[in-house]
Amino acid sequence: MSVMQQNRRNNLLLGQDNNALTWLIIINAVIFVIINFVKIVYFLAYDTNMEAMQNFHLQVVDWFSLPAGIDKLAYRPWTILSYMFTHEGVWQLIGTLLWLWGFGYILQDLTGNSKLIPVYIYGGLAGAILFILTSNLIPQYYAVANEAMPLIGGGAAVMAVALATTTLAPGYRIFPMLNGGIPLWVLTLIFVAIDYATIASSSGSYALAHLAGGTIGFVFIKQMQKGNDWSDWMISFYNWVNDLFNPEKKFKKKPVSQQQFYKPGKKPFEKTPRLTQQKLDDILDKINQDGYDSLNEEEKIFLKKASQEDF
Repeated sequence: MSVMQQNRRNNLLLGQDNNALTWLIIINAVIFVIINFVKIVYFLAYDTNMEAMQNFHLQVVDWFSLPAGIDKLAYRPWTILSYMFTHEGVWQLIGTLLWLWGFGYILQDLTGNSKLIPVYIYGGLAGAILFILTSNLIPQYYAVANEAMPLIGGGAAVMAVALATTTLAPGYRIFPMLNGGIPLWVLTLIFVAIDYATIASSSGSYALAHLAGGTIGFVFIKQMQKGNDWSDWMISFYNWVNDLFNPEKKFKKKPVSQQQFYKPGKKPFEKTPRLTQQKLDDILDKINQDGYDSLNEEEKIFLKKASQEDF
């Protein structure tokens, strides 16, 4: 198996180091497992299922989900972040992860490894803000939002990923076996229409939260195309924290990525890149972080040659 084939296989299996999509899926899944384990404990600890579930939501779920009331949010401010990673129902989790994997894989393939998590978080924050505003300012939503379940799940965050991906590559085709494939914008339109259709209902504040997330995903890509990268501060913060816990990284020498040698059979003094595993790893890491377009001409030539040989 060639290096390029092996790398492509790793992409499909979500096997790269520090893969943003892998981490998002793991975080959502792990929180789901923990919450449902606690749910089982509550079920066994109480005499009736109704009593168990009431106490479970009051004492556990409410501390992760986003409340509509400003008074509750004031002493649970972390829920503006935690809610987007929290799922109680198995079908809610499966739906979120399927949409996240489908759109997130494409977005990561097109932009590298550093944009997916910022888009996810921005979308979740936008959804949280609009959910709180509509629940407190629109009478039709106020009673329902404050008496029913608070906002929970990655719906707004995943909608941001979907719109960001579609804005970047609307003509990208999936399911190629179906008459040449379905354009990405068609799938996204269906995704958006489902939420749009529920605005004029008791759950309209949840739908608006999802659409707010989608709007942020659209704006994120448009700003990025203008040269304004909203993910810069998140990446800088992550690197700062990473360096804080890995001080030796600051003093680690960068690998030599431009080693060259004279290749027999070529014109005298014509230099070609040395085929080393270290350099290949550096290039693959660069693609993983910033996308293929970030490579210079020499790196592209090196990658093409590496794809034709086995290491």
